[in-house]
Amino acid sequence: MAVFTAADHPLRARQVCEAMDLAVAPNNINNVRLKLKRLAGRGILTETEPGLFTQPRP
Repeated sequence: MAVFTAADHPLRARQVCEAMDLAVAPNNINNVRLKLKRLAGRGILTETEPGLFTQPRP
């Protein structure tokens, strides 16, 4: 969540991996994407466009 707090624009799963110092490998990107989709489904994040995630603004 700190990655999204520091970002001023929506992020893709690849960018989240890079910000978290994870290896940019297809397996890691897919795992992060699934977690981001789950957080968006719960209302913690918002998917502004397919594949772009951000924190909901009040």
